[in-house]
Amino acid sequence: MNKTSEKIHVAIADDHAMVREGLKQILELEDDIEVIAQASNGEEALDIAREKQPDVILMDINMPGMNGFEAIKEIKNEKVPSKIIVLTIHEDREYLFKTLHMGAEGYVLKDADPNILIEAIRSVNSGEAYIQGNMTKELIKEFKRITSNTKEKSEDSNLTSREKEVLALIAEGLINREIAKRLYISEKTVKNHVSNIFKKLNVTDRTQAAIYAYKNNITSQTTQDHL
Repeated sequence: MNKTSEKIHVAIADDHAMVREGLKQILELEDDIEVIAQASNGEEALDIAREKQPDVILMDINMPGMNGFEAIKEIKNEKVPSKIIVLTIHEDREYLFKTLHMGAEGYVLKDADPNILIEAIRSVNSGEAYIQGNMTKELIKEFKRITSNTKEKSEDSNLTSREKEVLALIAEGLINREIAKRLYISEKTVKNHVSNIFKKLNVTDRTQAAIYAYKNNITSQTTQDHL
């Protein structure tokens, strides 16, 4: 088991106590995650961010008093180092763009598989952005709309055929475990491929990689056509 100092310290901000406790129980099944604080509204979340500076804050949007948007704005304005993952029921493009614009590092839906939330926490803690798969598609739709008249093909990245397969599945929103099952390879091998893809594309997160896949028409169908 990891030492306490090596754990990812997480705070949960949600106005429903049962939701907070349920999340706490799920997250603390992981050896590397510890829930150190809970908040029922934005004011409490802001106080926790200032005083405890957790590594990651799971932030609901709809809370009484100061809501999640306002809390994110204040936390980022005060340059608190905590990373923020918006955990919400809103599968809405406008909510996604607003929270990203305000500086949130992640966006996950409340009905997501617990493994997705756990991967999101680990990803943002390591410095990456994390957008849940189906919301990544919304981001790409907006990117497509903005660049529809100026779309240009990026330079050849020298990705291998297998790396293109993995990239196509990243663009579909699959997490590493799901990619491993789809391609009948180990999750460790998938992680190695993802790392190589990031280096070759000079990107830092899965969303940027997914946008590259869209720009270059790298999809599951096109990769299968070449097998």
